[in-house]
Amino acid sequence: MNKAIIGRKLGMSQYFTPEGLMIPVTVIEAGPCPVVQVKTVENDGYSAVQLGFGEIKEQNVNKPRAGAFKKAGVKPARILREFKLDDAEKYEVGSSVTAGAFAAGDAVDVSGVSRGRGFTGVVQRWNHHMIFKTHGAGPVHRHLGAMSANTGPSRVFPGKKMPGHYGAEKVTVQNLKVVKVDTERNVLLVKGAVPGPKGGFVTVRSAVKTQK
Repeated sequence: MNKAIIGRKLGMSQYFTPEGLMIPVTVIEAGPCPVVQVKTVENDGYSAVQLGFGEIKEQNVNKPRAGAFKKAGVKPARILREFKLDDAEKYEVGSSVTAGAFAAGDAVDVSGVSRGRGFTGVVQRWNHHMIFKTHGAGPVHRHLGAMSANTGPSRVFPGKKMPGHYGAEKVTVQNLKVVKVDTERNVLLVKGAVPGPKGGFVTVRSAVKTQK
């Protein structure tokens, strides 16, 4: 059974098992997420569920989304995401998906927007080596270096790793393990790090490539 939920990254912490093993975890506030729309194969050609998350003022919601929320009978949500699920028909419009949908030991994929770092050079963006700081090297220790050959090919090939905008893009970390589920506070403890800064929105769904 595929599961999915929207959450907010609260930060990283530590979790100690009964055996005394320390596990680094990311604390995610998962849900509650109201079900705004259910799409079926008969009506829409595919099976999916639209979930909302976060509070927002009604005057800050555009008319199409406001109409969708009103039709579902739920409060307007800041984030609206659609998840393709095999058993979407089991969800009811107006109901809520909480952290209790997951259980300890589940393998999940977490997606989020990575922290933006602005315009950076090749050393930070692509982890290139620096030029040796020896006599005669000149003030180009962090520069790109050779771009291409001389007469042939006389051009820079597409895909050349160069300076540019770094971060602020969607990143997915796969096969993370749910260590603990706190249903009272709607919190998931996921082993390892997830993309994005503190307070950033993330999506948690069942892992696509589960490890053996």
